[in-house]
Formats: sequence, C-alpha cells, structure tokens
Amino acid sequence: MDSGRIPSRDSALETSHSPSLIDNHGRPINYLRLAITDRCNLRCRYCMPEEGVASIKHDQALSYEELERLVRLFQGLGITKVRITGGEPFVRRGCYEFMKTLKQRVGIEQLYLTTNGVETYRYIERLKEIELSGINLSLDTLDRARFKELTRRDHIDKVLLTLNRSLEAGIPVKINSVVMEDTSDEDIINLVGLVRDQAISLRFIEQMPFSGSSEVHDRSQKSLRERLVTIFPELQEYNRGIASTALEFSLPGHSGTVGIIEGRSRKFCATCNKVRITPEGMLKACLYDDGVLDLRELLRKGVKDQELADSIRVCLNHRYADGHETEADNGREGEPSMASIGG
Repeated sequence: MDSGRIPSRDSALETSHSPSLIDNHGRPINYLRLAITDRCNLRCRYCMPEEGVASIKHDQALSYEELERLVRLFQGLGITKVRITGGEPFVRRGCYEFMKTLKQRVGIEQLYLTTNGVETYRYIERLKEIELSGINLSLDTLDRARFKELTRRDHIDKVLLTLNRSLEAGIPVKINSVVMEDTSDEDIINLVGLVRDQAISLRFIEQMPFSGSSEVHDRSQKSLRERLVTIFPELQEYNRGIASTALEFSLPGHSGTVGIIEGRSRKFCATCNKVRITPEGMLKACLYDDGVLDLRELLRKGVKDQELADSIRVCLNHRYADGHETEADNGREGEPSMASIGG
C-alpha cells in the first residue's frame, strides 16, 4: 500500500490567498481529523453491524507517505491541530511510527489520538516520549457484561489498562461515552465516578445515525442535559469555549469535568472548526456529507500542492451552515458506519 512515488511537496504554497482556511460562513478551519484505517477490533452496536462492514481494499487506503503529504499541506493552510482516528488507529501497522513522524519531522505540535484502547496500552510510554497532546478514549460502561454486549467483544480489561497507564504517564485523557436508548443511570453514575479523583474530561455523546444500518432511524430521547441534571442536580455549567463541541460542567468534589456532545441535535455547528479525511482520502467538510473532494485521486494523478490547496479552498467556500442542512441536501439513504468516516 505504501509503494509508489509520491510527488514531492511544493517548497511553498505561493498564493495570493491568506494561508488560513475560512469557510463561506466565516468559520476558521484549523483542526484536521485524519482517519488512517476503517478497520476496528470492536463491533460497537452504535458504530457497525455485528458482522462488521466491508473494509476498503489495501491499495484504496492512503499510504503513510500520502497522509504525511496531506498533513504538511493542511499545516501550510493553517491547520494547527491533528487528530488520528479510525476505525481503530492501532489496527493499522505502523500507526505509532506515523504519529512520531508527524510530531518530530512534520512538526505538528497539537497531535491527538482517538482510540478504543484495546491495543493502545502497549504504546503509552512511547506516546508520552513524543509528547502526544492527548487521548480520547471510547468507553461506554464500566460493567464487563454491558461492555461485551455493547462492543460484542470482551476487552474491557485492556481498555481500562490503557486508561490507567495514560493517567500514570500524565497524558491528558478525555473519555467519550455514547449514551444509547438503553444506557442505564447506573452506567452514567459509575462513569462519572472516574472523574472524582482524576482530572479526566468525561463527555457523554448523543447517539448519532452512523451505525452502518441499512435504515435511517428517528431516535427521540430525553435530552442528555435534562437527564444528567436529574441525576446530578449539583452540576455547574461552564461557558462553552470557542469551537468547542462539548457543553461542560463541573461537579463539586470532583477533580475532572463532565460534558455533553450534542451530536444528534448538532448545536455546535455554528463554531465548527474541523474537516475530516477518510481512510480512502475523501475530504469531508461535515460529518453528514458524502465527501466533497477526492484527495486520493488528485494525489495519484500527480497534482501539485498549489492545485490541491486551491481545490480544498473551493470546497470549503461551499460549506453547509450545519449538519441538518448537509444531511437534507445529501439525501443519504441508510446509515454509514462511523468506522468508515473517521468519527
């Protein structure tokens, strides 16, 4: 997959344009979510069917050389934060070495990782050495039976090992926990217990329509905010930060914070500062679009960086106002898997 000559990066993006990416709604874009694989070692119910989803072929995925070139390009366009996602990033061989390259050779200062933690515990010390900026760990329950039911795998011990080793290494940790229709108050209470003595940012996420199902479901449920305030009436709200996807709360007597990501209601779209690249190289201006630019095709045609940059700017100058508008105009049938689009 990594074979083949990649056209060298232009010495500079000489252009009359500003180096910053700003969309047609005036939103600065400085955050890139880079999915390096669509494969995963869990089968979470809200992400994919039990039998999994068909993975892209080996040569359809971007090579690490192509990924590095794109990161350099976006860095030149003002991207300051890069998050490595999947699927599960550590399913792909060479993941750590690629992250080390981004930190030490490309010079990405804000490099983050989103992981399910099943294999990540093996790499914590090395991630500490390259000064990883933080880990987002997916964890929906602390109950072994419930974990196995949700993920269809019995790996909770490995996930908790990743959590504990990350905290011991001093790597900032955020826990992402999807709240489903059958998530119990007990699950929520136990997870909140993790932030009592640890400076963890725990974020509860509204379930979104990316389960890989063939049908689109209308999921109506009591709002997460209403539910959390009912369970923890002493929650104190922070002001939402600029471009923050989470509404955060402090809890008296707790070292960490509790947050809500309203992905289904899409209340954070007005300050969205991110773009995504899928494993096969499709640029997504919104989680809910079908892709706005085939970067892989352009890379493998041998286009120069300036042409790539201009194409990216054109796409982001036609960005939808929010996820609702995006979804309505794309007319999606069925639910793509979150693993295939980079989360």
